[in-house]
Amino acid sequence: MKIHIDIDCFFVSAARIKEPLLEGKPVAIGGRSDTKIFNKDAKKQTVNFENSGSFVPTFYKAYEEKDDDIASFTDEDGRVRGILTTSSYEARSYGIKTAMSIREALTLCPHLIIKAPNMSLYQKLSHELHDFLQTKIPLVEQASIDEFYGDLGGWIDDKDVEDFIKNLKNEIKEVIKLPVSIGAAPTRYIAKLATSHTKPFGCRVVYSHELDSFIENIPVGEFAGIGKSMKAKLKSAQIHTLGEIKRRRGTLESWGPYAKELYARVCGKSDDEINTKHIRKSIGISRTFDPIYDREELKRRVHVLARHLSFAIMKLQVIPTVFHLSIAYEMNQKSHKNITLCEIFTEKKFDSLCLTLFGEADTHKRLQVIRISINCSSFTRDSKRELSLINFAEEQRMHRLTQHSQNIREKYGIDMLKWGSEL
Repeated sequence: MKIHIDIDCFFVSAARIKEPLLEGKPVAIGGRSDTKIFNKDAKKQTVNFENSGSFVPTFYKAYEEKDDDIASFTDEDGRVRGILTTSSYEARSYGIKTAMSIREALTLCPHLIIKAPNMSLYQKLSHELHDFLQTKIPLVEQASIDEFYGDLGGWIDDKDVEDFIKNLKNEIKEVIKLPVSIGAAPTRYIAKLATSHTKPFGCRVVYSHELDSFIENIPVGEFAGIGKSMKAKLKSAQIHTLGEIKRRRGTLESWGPYAKELYARVCGKSDDEINTKHIRKSIGISRTFDPIYDREELKRRVHVLARHLSFAIMKLQVIPTVFHLSIAYEMNQKSHKNITLCEIFTEKKFDSLCLTLFGEADTHKRLQVIRISINCSSFTRDSKRELSLINFAEEQRMHRLTQHSQNIREKYGIDMLKWGSEL
């Protein structure tokens, strides 16, 4: 049996550990793109690569105790900005949903308690839970900051799985103070589905002989791996539930390898092994901000983003070979540009490359920009590409200079050294 463990309303649950008086009250965690990254005065910026998942950025502002409330999301002009990253079940009873604007949430529930995110606390609790699970289960995979998989095969008999996960759920609540829901099934995909149907703070085991009846009426959108495009394609074929997918094997398999694999997963006939170690394959940074037309200011912001991403790349000790920059404009317009470059990584070259990519990607110069994203992937350890030997000695010298800058930033902060073009 495979099991799926999901922390219930993780960010809210973490806040309640810190402040027990929040228990039983409508609480939501706000989120806002850290545009203070572009301020010319230094501020505390934190980087963490260990966990990932929805609303868990690599770069984030370290909130102070004094601004851990609605004031964190209120501008100088009094406007409340930002969205909700999660909310308590008490808040959801008012119609509040993830990704809803804070302003809209407060109209639905005026007494909603808004808390700023506490990424350091989330990382700490996630590590504690992972370490605890490793003492209980032979193989544990951390899928995200609040989601784990485990393999009980050869460890717990199928007939004892229900008691095992109930005891595990209660132990986690007692030791880590976090409420979790746990699903168990022959495959990880069905186990994840079982978890979503037992929240909050529940357990559900789906045995092989129960699979057909369990999936029969579940909407296709609830299954991991069925996104908007596949959901639309299924709808066009009059397939609305997982049970209907199971009965339409020929239709799914005629759509190609991906749909064929999806069919096998829905039917519990295909599964992936528990992966105890995930290797990062890409790293990126992006920021959304109020519309800006000034191209010089936008270039300055590219410098800032490139500096932060360079810091992350050096910290990871990787050499990316594929670089991608995308721009989101007003009026729902987008553009992007990417390039492959197999050379030793240096901050100066990367900064220049990002600026070039921005210039080439900026195809709607009459429009204001609202978001810039930079992503680096295809690290040399994961690809068969070889580094260019042209100017290799000079590249090594510049790489050493980048490393010296890295050491200073590691000690004093990312903003200790800046490009003159940022000022």
